[in-house]
Amino acid sequence: MREILFDTETTGVFPDHGDEKLRDRIVEIGCVEVFNLERTGKEFHAYFNPDRDVPEEVVRVHGLRREFLINHKRFNEVAQDFLEFIGDAPLVAHNAAFDQGFINAELRRCGLPPLGDDRFVDTLAIARKKFPGASNSLDALARRFQLDRYGFDLAARKGAGGHGALVDSRILAEVYLHLRGGREQTLSFDAGEAVVSDAAVLRAVEFARRTPRAAPLPPRLTEEERAAHAAFIEKLGPSAIWLKAS
Repeated sequence: MREILFDTETTGVFPDHGDEKLRDRIVEIGCVEVFNLERTGKEFHAYFNPDRDVPEEVVRVHGLRREFLINHKRFNEVAQDFLEFIGDAPLVAHNAAFDQGFINAELRRCGLPPLGDDRFVDTLAIARKKFPGASNSLDALARRFQLDRYGFDLAARKGAGGHGALVDSRILAEVYLHLRGGREQTLSFDAGEAVVSDAAVLRAVEFARRTPRAAPLPPRLTEEERAAHAAFIEKLGPSAIWLKAS
């Protein structure tokens, strides 16, 4: 099954603010394609000119200043490329309602239809159900699943500008895999192997016959052991199960 893990970085938290000048915009989007929960290597990434300032408290999170962003395209110039990449695949995000709100606000500005609720999968909701009462931020889940073993620099994310849409999407892809049960449950045969496997299951079991020994092996019991065993059986009485089975 094809799915898209994605994340956005923005200028704030109000994509539909009543004052147009204060409406927050997407400044970065990162998408990672997975098939049967495994990354395929296909990614989509873009920075956007938001046509507004980026508050300093937000810059401390993702490190993207207006001076850098004004050199990039606006969302409406890249919208079709983004839509072509995601296709009709489910869209998986951490706290998906936040990213959904921003993407749909940008699509409406482009005169394009918004993406429906049924397209989105929220890994935060999955994590809260799986680990009730625990911290379920993306960073907390990355530490829980020890993603530093896969080359992710989790320590760097604590500093200013440590978050980015593409790296967060890559981390989310690993987190999502673990939330869904890990790599063990993704093991599967390809179509050809599945046919062979089914045929093997349906085929009758055949036992290979051994060639009889030229001469039987000599007994290993001593006479003393035989006498002790016979005495033990005699103590069990005439109705002993041993006598019926022997």
